[in-house]
Amino acid sequence: MRLQEKKYDVVVVGTGPAGSTAAYSAVVNGAKVLMVDRRRELGVPVQCGEALAEDILKELKIKPDPAWALNRTNAMKIFAPSGIDIRIAERVGGKVGFILNRKIFDKFLALRAVEAGADLMVGTYVDGLIVENGKPKGVKAHGPNGRLEIPAQVIIAADGVGSRVAKWAGLNSTLKLNDIESGIQFQMVGVDFDSQDTMEFYLGSKIAPGGYAWVFPKGEHMANVGLGVVGSRAERRPLDYLRDFVASRPNLSKGKVVEINGGGDPVSGPLKKTVKDNVIVVGDAARQVNAITGGGIDSAMRAGNIAGEVAAKAVKAGDTSEKRLNEYEKRWREKMGKRLEKYLKAKNVFLSLSDKELDELAETLSKVKFDKISVMGMIRVLVKSHPKLLWKLKGLV
Repeated sequence: MRLQEKKYDVVVVGTGPAGSTAAYSAVVNGAKVLMVDRRRELGVPVQCGEALAEDILKELKIKPDPAWALNRTNAMKIFAPSGIDIRIAERVGGKVGFILNRKIFDKFLALRAVEAGADLMVGTYVDGLIVENGKPKGVKAHGPNGRLEIPAQVIIAADGVGSRVAKWAGLNSTLKLNDIESGIQFQMVGVDFDSQDTMEFYLGSKIAPGGYAWVFPKGEHMANVGLGVVGSRAERRPLDYLRDFVASRPNLSKGKVVEINGGGDPVSGPLKKTVKDNVIVVGDAARQVNAITGGGIDSAMRAGNIAGEVAAKAVKAGDTSEKRLNEYEKRWREKMGKRLEKYLKAKNVFLSLSDKELDELAETLSKVKFDKISVMGMIRVLVKSHPKLLWKLKGLV
């Protein structure tokens, strides 16, 4: 039987970490699942810095594979505009992470779902919803198989920051200029680092207005070097800022660029609502992103895992109404909603700080030994030890 002739309980639109994890979760909980992606090759293009904390892999019982977990990291350095650096080093019980090869990692997650029983259509562009009695009942698409109508009881929207499925379903997903960062990244070879296990972050309005630059080691003399800027603050293209950043650092300037990637990153905080009748929204489409760092792979996978389980259970119960799917809304917000809201508040605070104030913060933090990689840990120290900026930081701890 051809895929377009099969009947599905759940259609997942998008096969990034959120979509593939949702598909896997739905399948293992008994649903018949189809994944649809407009890309002909999954994982391409890469649109992130490729950093991932290890704890989500442990949580989902995924064993790191050297094919996609390229470099293990256990420390980070943050550089203030003046060059003052803060080191957060790994100790016993601290957080460990990996720099990924997203091209392979995304394929791995999709194949994990396929091997569990999901079907997959690539090169297939979803361009509308099937609507019956005012409610979504599947998706319309076109691709190698021609025009398609794919009925389903639940649609999981994992179609990224510009999610059309969420909009078609009637959810407010509008982004303001301050709510999205434009990112650009070079994959470089022939570069040097102080330590291959340390991620580096650089702050400053001249480096990356409204955002930051990063250097993530991917192996010996290879790194992802990129930055994100807030459009309303940038006076030039992100690419121009990145070229200047690389040129200004002797350990990077002699390196060679072997790949360029870019994309938009939602830093608005989560959508106010992520379910409608027969529709669940996950990952970047739901704005489940750390608004300070722009990182969202771990949140996307957590949300996807919950979404797939809830969708499968709803199908089995014969009730895919908004009221029934609200279990997803409740569970993901209990798991990470407060944390994401705090990150948003912190982002807005840091956007209000001048380079001079960032240097003052760095001066304070540089005297503290951090044994764990934690953004909120740094904020707690600042609240306690920097009276001058206390009023700006209150409410974040």
